[in-house]
Amino acid sequence: MGVVHLAQRPGGPRVALKVLRPHVVGDDETRARLAREVSSLSRIRSSRVAEIVDADPWGDIPYVATRYVPGLSLHDEVDESGPILGDDLHWVARCLAEALTAVHAVGVLHRDIKPSNVLMEGRTPILIDFGLARVAEDPKITHTGWLLGTPGYLAPEILYGDDATTASDVHSWAATVAFAGLGRAPFGRGPAMAIMDRVRRGQHDLAGLDDPLRDVLLAALDPDPTRRPTLPDLVAWLTDPRGSRVLDPPADPVTEPLRLVDPDPFTLPLAVAAAGRAESPTRHEHAEGGPDVPVQGRAPLGERLRRFGTLLSLAAVAGGAVALAPYLAVAGIFLLTWLLRSGSLAASAAGDRRRLRGARWYDGPQTMLATPWHVAAGLPGTVLLTLWAGGVAAAVALLCFAAATGAVPTLGLCGGALAGGLWFGPGGSRVRRPLQRVVHPLAARPVPWLVAVALVLALAAALGSLATSRGISWAPAQDDPFSLLR
Repeated sequence: MGVVHLAQRPGGPRVALKVLRPHVVGDDETRARLAREVSSLSRIRSSRVAEIVDADPWGDIPYVATRYVPGLSLHDEVDESGPILGDDLHWVARCLAEALTAVHAVGVLHRDIKPSNVLMEGRTPILIDFGLARVAEDPKITHTGWLLGTPGYLAPEILYGDDATTASDVHSWAATVAFAGLGRAPFGRGPAMAIMDRVRRGQHDLAGLDDPLRDVLLAALDPDPTRRPTLPDLVAWLTDPRGSRVLDPPADPVTEPLRLVDPDPFTLPLAVAAAGRAESPTRHEHAEGGPDVPVQGRAPLGERLRRFGTLLSLAAVAGGAVALAPYLAVAGIFLLTWLLRSGSLAASAAGDRRRLRGARWYDGPQTMLATPWHVAAGLPGTVLLTLWAGGVAAAVALLCFAAATGAVPTLGLCGGALAGGLWFGPGGSRVRRPLQRVVHPLAARPVPWLVAVALVLALAAALGSLATSRGISWAPAQDDPFSLLR
């Protein structure tokens, strides 16, 4: 339906600019749907949901501009950092419940609450993308027999063909919070028909969630909408769990083997919305009683310093290796860079496929079969990046020559500069991302980090000591190129 651009008013803040795709600009029904979206959003006032800055659904180029805030979606945040636990999960649940309260207060139903429609502002979730929202008293905007939504996050009554209600959003809220705490969809993965069958039966898996939040989510996921807690009940309990009664969970979900039901209710296609991402206000608000939340998801200063120290220690190892055996070390660094870039390309392609059509049993073999292509595709970028980093190292070498630095220190500094150039150079993000998956979790734990960095620095010192005591090995070459300068 739409595409989102990062835009900026002249002299003003950045905004997320959503415009209709060219092939639907002339479609009055699509424009009307966008107008309903604008009308819905304009009536909501909450720091927990997206906020419209400007809009013109009926212009030559229809658009909606919302405030922009950088941050991953809840889906991507969990995919990169793992499940959200403890007080942080309670905070996420509370903020989303407050967002829904503000939405329902003006008679609006979101209708598509899911992890990809939640942006993380630090550790605070912001509800976005009201592409499927409608004013509760408006006529149905969908064609008879069609479903608008996402399997696994649609309430059972919608799958039966009933109209959405506030209880439907509560069910979607619970499924989204469960995903945040588990790191997986509570109704599993697979074909849409199988997932919808589990949703209709209430066959979810919440194993791994801690009580009493688990009991609350069990109640909110009840297949019977009349038995689900109301939003005021949820907000009251999430605000003060000790002062509010814990909601009674339903009986254990059915554990009989899964089977596909008569597909008659689903003979028409499942329309999965592709509306653009609306963003949240850039301001940050601490709710009373909530955890202290860093702005824009930045790690604490100490953790950032540990990350930087880890990278410096790795650069020191590269410098020591280049000082000991320059040609072999540079060749090894080139091969490692090529491997990291190729692996990053393969992982990105596999992730895109999973997000597009879910996990499949053949994902592993498909990735392996595509590996030769990604290896070949990663070579040109690796060559360009290495040449750029080599230029940085050459500049450092000239400075060392002007300062009459010895051969071993010069090579060590050049090796460190080469590593820095590979990290920050064009296409270096494909090198950074795989390494950050190791460095960031390590830096979050001070004691393991200290041990790891000590070992890495010891390796760098050993390489430098060998280069000093035994001399520089120019293998596979025979001559010392510095001899021409002496």
